[in-house]
Amino acid sequence: MNKLIVFFCCLFFTTNEKPAKANVDPIPKKMIQKIDTANVDVPIEGQIYNAQALKSFFEKLEQNENQKNQKINIVHIGDSHIQGDLMTNEIRKNLQQRFGNAGRGLVFPYQLAKTNGSYNERFKSNRSWESYRNILPFKSKPVGLSGIGLWRDSGGFVMEMNVKDPAYKFNTIKIITPQNQNMFDLAVSSKINSIQTTERKVITHKIKKGEVLGTIADKYNVSIAEIKRDNRLKSNNIRAGRTLKIATNETRAKTISMSEFVPLTIESDSFSHYYNSDNALSRIFLIPNKEASNYELNGLVLEKDASGIIYSGIGVNGAKYSDYNKYPLFFEQLKALHPDLLVFSLGTNESYDHLDAADYIKELREFISNVKAQKIDAPIIVMTPAPSLLRRKPNTYIDNYTKLIIDTAQKDGFAVWDLYDEFGGMSGIRQLKAQGLIGPDWVHYSKKGYEKQGNLFTKAFLKTYDNFKLKN
Repeated sequence: MNKLIVFFCCLFFTTNEKPAKANVDPIPKKMIQKIDTANVDVPIEGQIYNAQALKSFFEKLEQNENQKNQKINIVHIGDSHIQGDLMTNEIRKNLQQRFGNAGRGLVFPYQLAKTNGSYNERFKSNRSWESYRNILPFKSKPVGLSGIGLWRDSGGFVMEMNVKDPAYKFNTIKIITPQNQNMFDLAVSSKINSIQTTERKVITHKIKKGEVLGTIADKYNVSIAEIKRDNRLKSNNIRAGRTLKIATNETRAKTISMSEFVPLTIESDSFSHYYNSDNALSRIFLIPNKEASNYELNGLVLEKDASGIIYSGIGVNGAKYSDYNKYPLFFEQLKALHPDLLVFSLGTNESYDHLDAADYIKELREFISNVKAQKIDAPIIVMTPAPSLLRRKPNTYIDNYTKLIIDTAQKDGFAVWDLYDEFGGMSGIRQLKAQGLIGPDWVHYSKKGYEKQGNLFTKAFLKTYDNFKLKN
């Protein structure tokens, strides 16, 4: 009996004994499946996959970190997740804090196109503008670098830009137009011209009982037609007690003040017309170039007289790779940003079109091919789409896109940051909702959600970069 008790006690303590902790965390199985160990080191969780594709960019970044003598341009292209500049602004701020602030980068007057955009700058104009987006059926419109074309076929306008964030005051502003046409002048202030003239003296007349227009007109030596016009009367009927404006034949002196914008001296290169100021600016005016007959704007680039990071975001609500692929002007003008690194964030809208993963990769490859056709040889990070629901059901398309993006990365030579996995994939979407990170449509994210995405990307980027420096 005693032997039986000892046996069961040994069995109990053996089955409840905890295994000893390993010195390092095990690599998740899903990450092991992503790796071709013959060509790359095993990636550390939270870093960027296939980071060897970023070697040339990291070398340039390290050189500038040591010497502080270069502007390094990162261009982030995407859909509605990018247009609002919430995620990208967080990345921009984080990277510039470490590597230096060389400027805001590409901006666009979204307000004049009647859509949402960055809160860092505000545009207004005294005239209305026409606009067209790359998501619409193809038309011969000036849809280029910003994915949205903005134009007018007549002058008489003043477009004012105000930079709200003092961190993005600028010394240089570049104007991007189709074929780099000289359509706009710039001004920082206006001068007031005063003109002396005369005007008719206007008095008010209170209508008395029994008065008619004819007697009132005779009294002031004016015509009935003039009284009706000045008071917007449709007939000769008037009512006692009301007042009339009477423009008499007497005159008085009047001073008219007119604002005249003084154009700045603009220079040009192969990509843009630009102005450089010794003093940092936060406000500037775009006015018509007198030699132009129409005015088409694709974007403005704001830079500082400093080395460091310029982080430009390009996003169009509802956009897919195929939408950008429709417009050659987009790829031609992309050169104007001199990208050292490209980041792509597209896929949500493809899933709503029920595009299968193979066709999604085909569109991605066409997009990359169009970039390289312009002799833009910048490394690429493809960001997998964030988790979302498709009409309130699990979005399996995004899950499939993510797997195929990772499978394609090494073969096609681009890096990947797996936002889908970082945000918990499909199994984590309910938790995102509970944390207030995803919006009520289960597709777009809250400000807090986009900022978290930006912070996670920055953390992964810097961890990968620091790991690169340790190995070199």
